[in-house]
Amino acid sequence: MTGPVYSALQARALELGPFGHEPSRDNPGPWQHWQLGRDEQDVAWLLLNKADSSVNVLSADVLEELGQVLDALQDNPPTGLVLRSGKPGSFCVGADIKEFRHLHSEQEVSEKLTRAHGLVKRLVDLPYPTVAVIHGAALGGGLELALCCDYRIAVAGASMGTPEVLLGLHPGLGGTGRLVDLIHPVAAMTMMLTGKNTRDRKAKAQGLVDLVVQERHVANAINAVMSGKVKKRKNTWQAKLFRIDPLRRFVGKKMRAQAAKKAPPEHYPAPYALVDLWEKYGRNGTDLLRHEVDSFAKLLTSDTSRNLVRVFFLREQMKALTSVDPQVAPIRQVHVIGAGAMGADIAGWCAIQGLRVTLFDTQPEMIAKAIGKTAALCRKKRFSSADTRAVLDRLIPDFHHDGIAQADLVLEAVPEKLEIKHKVFAEVEPKLKDGAILATNTSSIPLEQLQDGLKHPERMVGVHFFNPVAQMLLVEVVQHSKMNNETFERAKKFVGQISRLPTPVSSAPGFLVNRALTPYLIEAIVMLDEGHSPESIDQVALDFGMPMGPIELADQVGLDICLGVAEMLRERLDTELPETPQWFKDKVDQGKLGKKTGEGLYVWEKGKPKKRNNPARAPEETLDRLILPMLNACMACMREGVIDNEELLDGAMIFGTGFAPFRGGPMKYAHERGFADIQQRLQQLAQLHGKRFAPDAGWVSSEAAETENSETED
Repeated sequence: MTGPVYSALQARALELGPFGHEPSRDNPGPWQHWQLGRDEQDVAWLLLNKADSSVNVLSADVLEELGQVLDALQDNPPTGLVLRSGKPGSFCVGADIKEFRHLHSEQEVSEKLTRAHGLVKRLVDLPYPTVAVIHGAALGGGLELALCCDYRIAVAGASMGTPEVLLGLHPGLGGTGRLVDLIHPVAAMTMMLTGKNTRDRKAKAQGLVDLVVQERHVANAINAVMSGKVKKRKNTWQAKLFRIDPLRRFVGKKMRAQAAKKAPPEHYPAPYALVDLWEKYGRNGTDLLRHEVDSFAKLLTSDTSRNLVRVFFLREQMKALTSVDPQVAPIRQVHVIGAGAMGADIAGWCAIQGLRVTLFDTQPEMIAKAIGKTAALCRKKRFSSADTRAVLDRLIPDFHHDGIAQADLVLEAVPEKLEIKHKVFAEVEPKLKDGAILATNTSSIPLEQLQDGLKHPERMVGVHFFNPVAQMLLVEVVQHSKMNNETFERAKKFVGQISRLPTPVSSAPGFLVNRALTPYLIEAIVMLDEGHSPESIDQVALDFGMPMGPIELADQVGLDICLGVAEMLRERLDTELPETPQWFKDKVDQGKLGKKTGEGLYVWEKGKPKKRNNPARAPEETLDRLILPMLNACMACMREGVIDNEELLDGAMIFGTGFAPFRGGPMKYAHERGFADIQQRLQQLAQLHGKRFAPDAGWVSSEAAETENSETED
């Protein structure tokens, strides 16, 4: 994409090709990451185009070069300055998070951030009009950089946000002060507390940007700004009103209460630090900016932020698994067999992500229900009527398996019974087109058993989703001995196509997530059988940092699924699991399966479990009885090679079960607690409650290996 503005830059200074291309290396200019040129009106155009990166991030060298650019502009002032991105996809996605890992003390963070504050203050103080032109995403430090300009022009489709809270932080480059001064302070605080993005039109309505234009009109918009036709936005009357201390304290109290519903302060301190900062220093912008540095430094060096940054990189590592060879053919059409809870959600999600989907079920009413659920999800996501219609057009009822012959991937999501799945495969395989993948959403059956009877087992793969599909990011990609590499690569690519995170696992009973989660859920059932209340058991898990307790989770998963997986693992694993209580089996027989039937371990109303207030506290040992069996199973999966490394395991458990993100994952938690301590505690629990707590052999061997490595380093 080119335009008159870029043409002027190209002709006068930068030799830029089409929009977003690298500047000519024959004339790279004095800086590696910035290119500077001027147009006929002597307006300086400054493009951020970070070298060797697909997106712009504010690394230390990028900021250092910005200081050099400002020096050059000081020596020869232009009539105005336009700040743009040279990347085709976005403006700037924030700080270079990799550098966070090299900052080890509050003082070190404060010193670096103070220098950065001084640098961007120079941009704020420039004596001529400055304009940030934002296309794509302006996030975190990228948005804060744009806030340092006098004006902001959003190219249609742009989005802005302050996602630092997701890393256990708040804005640190002046955003806390500048944002609450620019737009309504409550809207600004909400934006920073939630980390949610704001789209172009809403940003314009809030006053976050001054204009929203199409790319072809950017030059005219710049001319309007430079000629004074666009008024510079001043502090809103709301911003001035909120300089009154009692008002900030009153609103801050409500913000803390709202934050506590999702982020307990003992686990996630960032929202409360932000509210404290605003309450104490929001009366004076200079004070707010100065104290922002100290608050940010304290958060960045906290265990919570360190672990959430780790989770960020775990996610990036898993996303990278979808970047397979470009020659690997993408999946364009999917055929889903079974319109039950999982099949319906998988089909709907694939259609929402742009794939053509045919959905088969022997009961037409199930397909109709699936289409209704997809339409409801579109409404929940606030799709336009046209976009919703496009999704539903891609979700095609198929009563006769006609879609099999055209599908690139056929996925079965029928009940978890080996004989049923064999019957489906026998019918489907002869109809597959050349190169098509045969996928199973089995949650626990080893693929070696499923491949029996297949003529081409090399193209079968496990693609195991988690419930609810629209919320759970993880998909286990299950390998087996006869699967070929092309099938594996295409399966990973498919997971990326539908915006999910793949975790490659070996075929084994329960794979990884169900193998680790089942002992956690079973122990909760055993404690129920001992007479402890479901609310008290759930509360212990919530206090640990889990998103929901094991009793509620069992109801969410479905008691029939829990029972089936437990019985399978009890039969096929060389470990002991307690017998499921008869009353639990009776519930399953009676159809009281949890949330999906309205009653299980809880009674459910309007999608919420009914819980008693102030139940008696669970015993002190409850946390270890719940969490340590999960860790023990994780260690067994590592030892047996079910998954390749601890990082992928931690990512899978966080994105597949919601394991407390601020703890960095179960193996990270195990390292911090100490393998020897975990082994000893498991032995104690085994003496008290039975062999199901017997520590896995991996704790001893891993502890010995760590000790040996430590001694070698010393």
